[in-house]
Amino acid sequence: MILDQRRDEILQIIEEKGFVSLHELVEKLGASESTVRRDLEYLDGIGQIRRTRGGAAYTGESLTPFEERGSREVTEKAKIGRAVADLIEPGETILLDGGTTTLEVAKSLVGKRLQVVTNSLPIANLLSQQANIELILIGGYLYPRTGVALGPLAEANLAELNVPRVIMSAGGITEKGLFNSNSLLVECERRMIKAAKEVWVVADSSKFGRSALTFLCDLSSVTRLIVDSGLSNAWRDVVEQAGVKLTVIDV
Repeated sequence: MILDQRRDEILQIIEEKGFVSLHELVEKLGASESTVRRDLEYLDGIGQIRRTRGGAAYTGESLTPFEERGSREVTEKAKIGRAVADLIEPGETILLDGGTTTLEVAKSLVGKRLQVVTNSLPIANLLSQQANIELILIGGYLYPRTGVALGPLAEANLAELNVPRVIMSAGGITEKGLFNSNSLLVECERRMIKAAKEVWVVADSSKFGRSALTFLCDLSSVTRLIVDSGLSNAWRDVVEQAGVKLTVIDV
């Protein structure tokens, strides 16, 4: 098991149980105690868990299923979605990443004449009956927690694309850059970034100052960031100093 996959599995085990002992993790993963200790130290360092005597407790952003995550920051995400859709002209081609905020973007695209490429089953289900939208679905391993297609097949599909822009979300944003909670997802998103001339990131303000398991890209790789007005002035300065165009939506 590669490093990121093992850490991702550790996070899922700890979240599901709330607390897991070191001994239990060693048995479940088939890894050495020293290896698991190093993984726990790393996850504690990025704020996803808290090391305790004999084990670890979950403190990070939930890795819960898509439907449950969609209930968080509902107002902010909906307003961000509408604002992004207003910036997209009829006839454009866009690549839409999976996620609860990008789903809000898709909802606001209904009725527009567009070509939409996505690896998200929820987005595809929403747009598949829209006569004005030409839908291209990226295939691959369907990750059950998020309903997005990932893995080598999805990456190969994306490697063949050339689109004006990708609209994507992130699990966390720090001064270092963007992070997400799954290594397979990050590899797929990196392919999306390579396929696009512009990278638009949609994120509610709660994502800022929060890390996640796997590094995705530098802030400077982002063309435009669309966020709600809960973003602090300090973070606005960080984003603008990175050369990213910032669009703040009043909520």
